[in-house]
Amino acid sequence: MKSFLLSLFISFSFVIIGSSQTNALKSSIARGQEIYTDFCVSCHLPNGKGVERVYPPLANSDYLKKNREASIKAIKFGLQGSITVNGKKYNSVMTPLGLSDDEIADVMNYISNTWGNKNDKIVTEAEVSKVKK
Repeated sequence: MKSFLLSLFISFSFVIIGSSQTNALKSSIARGQEIYTDFCVSCHLPNGKGVERVYPPLANSDYLKKNREASIKAIKFGLQGSITVNGKKYNSVMTPLGLSDDEIADVMNYISNTWGNKNDKIVTEAEVSKVKK
């Protein structure tokens, strides 16, 4: 009986923790959408497709999926130099946006879960704070 109750408690705990993380991610995505609208939409566009040969797409972005830390670093510190996104080279300059670590986490969660992108592993303020130039 004790082992049954322990198993039940552990299962219930995982449901609560999973639900809490899901709610945290949903809240972060909502905040990130507002930040994206304020800071990112003029280059990457409302549909996340960017401008071909000028501003890389965030929609269905292989770069975003494969380069989590580099993507955080680009938002945090800006980006210069060539990158390849979905098989196409981009060599523009992205200036630092002046966002706080929590805002960067929110916008990362938004762009990582929009326009065909899916990432259940939430980007946190603590993770962003560890990314150095």
